[in-house]
Amino acid sequence: MYTQRVLSHKNIKNTLIYIQLVNFESDEYVAKVAKTLDDACQLVEAGFEYVTEMDGAKIFRKRK
Repeated sequence: MYTQRVLSHKNIKNTLIYIQLVNFESDEYVAKVAKTLDDACQLVEAGFEYVTEMDGAKIFRKRK
């Protein structure tokens, strides 16, 4: 009902079309560590995203 009001739909059927298009992705990730530039490039090419750096190593993640 909240979405229906936000979208200003009078008929709930119109809102249901949009709700079915929403993809609620999982919050689960695969984490990898890159210690070299080559490792980091390979992870980026594999679809991983950079998160942070700790102790000289870069941490990447990708959704499961």
